[in-house]
Amino acid sequence: MKNNNYKEKTKKIEITKTMKVLKSEELLSFLLSKLNTSRNNVKMLLSNHQILVNGSVVTQYNLILVHDDEVKIAKYPVKEETLKTKKIKQKPIEIIYEDDEFLAINKPNGLLSVESDKERKNAYDYALSYMQSFDKTKRPFILHRIDKETSGVLVFAKNEKLHSKLKMHWNELVKTRQYYAVIEGKLPKKHDIIKMYLKENENNIVYESNDKSGHLAITEYEVLKENNEYSLVKCLIYTGRKNQIRVAFKSLGHPIVGDDKYGFNKNPFNRLGLHASKLEFIHPDTKELITFEAKCPNIFFSLFNK
Repeated sequence: MKNNNYKEKTKKIEITKTMKVLKSEELLSFLLSKLNTSRNNVKMLLSNHQILVNGSVVTQYNLILVHDDEVKIAKYPVKEETLKTKKIKQKPIEIIYEDDEFLAINKPNGLLSVESDKERKNAYDYALSYMQSFDKTKRPFILHRIDKETSGVLVFAKNEKLHSKLKMHWNELVKTRQYYAVIEGKLPKKHDIIKMYLKENENNIVYESNDKSGHLAITEYEVLKENNEYSLVKCLIYTGRKNQIRVAFKSLGHPIVGDDKYGFNKNPFNRLGLHASKLEFIHPDTKELITFEAKCPNIFFSLFNK
C-alpha cells in the first residue's frame, strides 16, 4: 500500500495545453481567450486544481498574469501532495536582498529559473512558496533568467506594475551583467571583447554564425587567475543572449569547465564553472541604480590555490 501511495503522489502531471502569456491580464480573461469553452467551465478547471501558472496550482480567477508567465492545463486535478514532493526535497536558497519591491536570491547551480516541460523543480517555485508563507495572496514576478547549470543572482519583482515597467525596457534599464567563469587553458589575450552572431538549432544548441541575421552577442572578459590547465575570468555581457558566455569561450577554443554541452569533458568540481555575480539596473520610477551581488563561489578559486 505504501509503495502505491508513493507512486501516486510522485507521478508525472499530464498536461493537455501549455500557453505563454504575452501581455498583462487577468487569468480568467486569458483562459477565455485561449480556450474554446464557457466561463463556468474555466472556473471549474480552477476549482478542480487543473490550472498551473509557472508550475504552481492556481484557483484564483482574478490572478494577474504578466509577460513570460506560463499557463498549463492539467488533464486531471493536481493534488497538493504532488507539488509538495519537489518542495520537500529542495534545499534552502540564500536570499541576497528583500524589500517591498524586490526579492533577490543566489540561485544554486542545477536549479531551473522556472519550470520546463521536462523538469518542475525551479527557483520561481521557491520564491512563490517563500512569499506565500507570509501572505497567500502574494506572488513573485520573474525579471530575467539564468541557465539551470549557472549559479548566481536571480531577481523577482514583488508587484505587477513594477514588473511591467522593468520588462518593457529591460535591455535599456540594465547597466551591468557580470559573471565569473572558469575555463580550460590559458588565453593569449588577458583582456578582450568578443563579438559574434548567435543562432539556435532544433536541438536547442546555440552556435556562432557568420550570418548577421543571427542575434548579436557582445562579451567582455578579463583574466583574473591562471595556471597551466585553467583560467578564472570575469565577464561583462552587453547583450543577454542564451548561453552567450558559454558559446563565446567555446569559439576561442577555451570552453567553460564542466560544460559538456559546449565541448568541455573534464569536470574538476562537479558543476558548470559559471556564476552570475552582479546585476545592476535603473529603477523605472526612482531612477536609482539598483545593485544585487552574489560573490564568486570559493570552489572557483580552489583550482588556483594548489
